[in-house]
Amino acid sequence: MDDVKNAPDGSFFLLHPCAHNPTGVDPTDEQWREISSLFKVKNHFPFFDVAYQGFASGDVERDAQAIRIFLEDGHSIGCAQSFAKNLGLYGHRVGCLSILCNDKIQAVAIKSQLKQISNAMYSSPTIHGISLVSKILSNPDIKALWLKEVKVMATRIQRMRATLREALERLRSPLNWQHITNQAGMFCFSGLTRAEVDQLAKEFHIYMTHDGRISMASVTTKNVDYVARAIHEVTASNRDIKILHNIGAYKVNTDICSTSLGTNKTRARGMNLAL
Repeated sequence: MDDVKNAPDGSFFLLHPCAHNPTGVDPTDEQWREISSLFKVKNHFPFFDVAYQGFASGDVERDAQAIRIFLEDGHSIGCAQSFAKNLGLYGHRVGCLSILCNDKIQAVAIKSQLKQISNAMYSSPTIHGISLVSKILSNPDIKALWLKEVKVMATRIQRMRATLREALERLRSPLNWQHITNQAGMFCFSGLTRAEVDQLAKEFHIYMTHDGRISMASVTTKNVDYVARAIHEVTASNRDIKILHNIGAYKVNTDICSTSLGTNKTRARGMNLAL
């Protein structure tokens, strides 16, 4: 709110309406209304980056609530939707750019500018991903199936959050891991330090970004206990206590190359939790 207040009038703000990356922390509806009200006072332009619609609550309508709050308050807005994650089309880079205009004249002018930009970038985009999304969203039966699958995916991620937190608490970690389940969407801002992240990679072959961001989509029923024990190991205050006394009991199956762990030469596969 301080940044919104202190920015020059008429500033351009990029906002994540749901499943914020990297923190997983979203404003409440009431907080969005406060933000929207201050935007009106400052005459700021809100541009929404909708990369994870459906992955916060499991409901694509619910995850669009922040945008609707701004619309109800009479803002002109921009919105960039990505279907890379919620439709499994990451390599296709499929999305939709929407600009809410004041009148037809403004809409024609903006569309002309956008065409100039897009023509210089790619001229004629690939059609396969676009055709898939159009087919799914225009067919009520297929769309209903897609919405069901989005809910399944979001629910699985939520379940892995709860399971990871429970596993850490079972290990009697002295740290508070409540933020794992308080956050929403694909990413967990773990609070791990850069040194701890490096230790996870070096000793346990678990990989994540150096700010401690974990992709919860990478955590599964097969590797969640291993991940919890490794995190507990690197965050334990008593470095003489080794929780992973039997690394061979926690082999993990993923697609990352195989490597040796420790002096016992136990073979396990690494995990990439950054993607």
